[in-house]
Amino acid sequence: MKLFVDQILRRLIHTGQFDVIWPDGRRSSYGNRGERMHAVIHITTQAALRQIAINPGLAMGETYMDGTLLPVDCTIYDVLRVLMSNIGAVETESLVMRSRAAFRRVLRPMTQANDARKARNNVAHHYDLNGRLYSLFLDRDRQYSCGYFPRGDETIDEAQAAKKRHIAVKLLLDRPGLEVLDIGCGWGGMALTLARDYGALVTGITLSSEQLDEARNRAAAEGLADRVRFELMDYRAMDQRFDRIVSVGMFEHVGVPNYPAFFSTLKRCLRHDGVALLHAIGRFEPPCGTNPWIAKYIFPGGYSPALSEVLGPLERSGLRSTDIEILRLHYARTLAHWRRRFDANRDTIASIYDERFCRMFEFYLAGSQLAFEVQDHMIFQLQITRRQDAVPLTRDYMTDCERTGALIEGFASQEGD
Repeated sequence: MKLFVDQILRRLIHTGQFDVIWPDGRRSSYGNRGERMHAVIHITTQAALRQIAINPGLAMGETYMDGTLLPVDCTIYDVLRVLMSNIGAVETESLVMRSRAAFRRVLRPMTQANDARKARNNVAHHYDLNGRLYSLFLDRDRQYSCGYFPRGDETIDEAQAAKKRHIAVKLLLDRPGLEVLDIGCGWGGMALTLARDYGALVTGITLSSEQLDEARNRAAAEGLADRVRFELMDYRAMDQRFDRIVSVGMFEHVGVPNYPAFFSTLKRCLRHDGVALLHAIGRFEPPCGTNPWIAKYIFPGGYSPALSEVLGPLERSGLRSTDIEILRLHYARTLAHWRRRFDANRDTIASIYDERFCRMFEFYLAGSQLAFEVQDHMIFQLQITRRQDAVPLTRDYMTDCERTGALIEGFASQEGD
């Protein structure tokens, strides 16, 4: 097993330096000595080495969680940065890696079936955790999706506020009283913002009972319960009509086989002159599969699609894509904030769960940040309508409104009359 892993690493590491201390205490170095990007791991047992040799995509995370793969004088982010910066070459060269990727693609119709029952269970796996956990590393509004960094140096609270504004402008909330559907409403932050700052009447739907309770409590506490309602509902069950529809960070849980049903729901629920905005994680490269560790421990049934997988079902639905924006490194910056906040509150989080849980979340946050920094992940925002004339002819209104704050000021003056 050592020889096999050694051969893989010799083919893999061309950028940076990567050192391995094997279970017998011997040390091997790979890549270029003296480079600034450098990481060292200690594989402490033969069983861990065997796991890594057989299925590295799953075992790297599992052995780190178990404490049988240890970063030495570095962090798990440093380890993954070297590996993920080099991973493309070995996946191209290795028949084993290519075969595993192809196998994951073949299994997608089953792993991403995500009917209503399975979708509910998948959501509970990640989002029905102790609510205090998320308050310890997210922003004050608990926005669990990519922030927006127009300057680049925003705090996490500023970036999430900017994200909500960026989306609201694309929704063309040009008058108070518009009825808005928020698919995958999380803890209610987007829905509450649209009601409070834009005068919208919002219905938020989620499959997480923990998020539902928190969102309803927040609406009541802010005096917005008459303008925002939250329901435990699968998107496919919605049959009402809305002026606007927004979905942020939920599409990753839909699954490719269900994209036609998702866009059919948007078309059924969007009024003839309505506007929808879909914000989701995607990938620049062609369709692939979900990393097996992420699928097992973090987001079962989850998948970040290539745009080619999204636009086909959208086109066939009869809806129009009136604007497409790609946010490249914004999520990397968001995750860097989350990682720092998680580390600052690590002792508290360990007291809620345990050390293994903390290592799981560290691996997840670090790997996710690097997926945007050095690999193929990005965020796409699709503005969607039923009619071609539902939005202005040019997108100047987006930047104008964000720059001047005209929409919010306009609504505030109307509400004060």
